[in-house]
Amino acid sequence: MSTRAALAGLATLLCLTGATHAYDEDEDTGPWQEKTVTLPSMPASGALQSFYVSAATSNTFFVDTASLTVDEDGVVRYILVVETAGGARNTTYEGIRCESREKRIYATGRHNGEWTKSRNDSWEKIRDIPPNRQHAALFLDHFCPGGIIARNREIVLDSLRRGPRNLDRIIY
Repeated sequence: MSTRAALAGLATLLCLTGATHAYDEDEDTGPWQEKTVTLPSMPASGALQSFYVSAATSNTFFVDTASLTVDEDGVVRYILVVETAGGARNTTYEGIRCESREKRIYATGRHNGEWTKSRNDSWEKIRDIPPNRQHAALFLDHFCPGGIIARNREIVLDSLRRGPRNLDRIIY
């Protein structure tokens, strides 16, 4: 019986060693490389999906569903539209990188319907600070639940439509 137990233990160790080695090879892909980004068309009002941010804000937040992508470089890109209670509207083309919990603004929309590229091309940490926690809401509730990027665009769209309580379905 002890020989059988020893062989079972040895087999388990061999399996674990092989799995660890394969994992290390998969992880050694070099430094992260962002794909080249092309600015999308300005959003059409019919493609805007609202999402909940905080009870502490009077702003309304939207994602342009036509611009939403879950890209192979691990970034979810989208147009964010923020409407204030006074009627002002801000439009930005942004990306959220789930792996590092960072966001980036690629461009800001102008009133004439054109984009102005951002002067700041760096990634910034996402902070969860009310009232305007729109990036944290997108990261935590829709794009990167559990810190893992959603599998595809359709899952993100479904999450935006249903709201943040649909987390069990969108993780895997």
